[in-house]
Amino acid sequence: MSAKKTKTRERILGAATAALIQRGPLEPGLGEVMAAAGLTVGGFYGHFESKDSLMLEAFRQLLERRRQMLRQLDDSLGAEERRVLAAAFYLSRKHRDAGADACPLPSTLAEVGRLPEPFRTVLIEHVELLVAELAGRPEDIDKALADLALMVGGLSLARALGEGELSDRVLRAAKSAVL
Repeated sequence: MSAKKTKTRERILGAATAALIQRGPLEPGLGEVMAAAGLTVGGFYGHFESKDSLMLEAFRQLLERRRQMLRQLDDSLGAEERRVLAAAFYLSRKHRDAGADACPLPSTLAEVGRLPEPFRTVLIEHVELLVAELAGRPEDIDKALADLALMVGGLSLARALGEGELSDRVLRAAKSAVL
């Protein structure tokens, strides 16, 4: 693949990523994504087979970036301390209000049942890998799963409520439950 084609593909993925975070994988149309990338729809199929393949790749990349962020936590910390730090970031106002680098799960989970099966496969893989990193030990997997569910649910509700005291309170309550 030429450098120009690679760069164009990355622009399309960047636009799809932003759309996926804000509105999920179903709602944004190809025209919207391509316009955000500064391109016309006509050039889309030279880079991706379908809108689903584009959104799946964007979803996969976003989830990988989330796991990479978790890996940046201090390795000398125990699993519980890592979960507390992860929750402190994940359940923050900054993350709730983030645009381009926010977690895609709140905007995507409700749609997974209506998406092609590879979306569920990517989600399962992400949850398994993330929980393994959060748990540290096999006997802590259920606690890590519960903390993950609490964090994603708390962030989803806080985002749905928008900025404000009730939303902030949801973030604080969910964060304190992980501690």
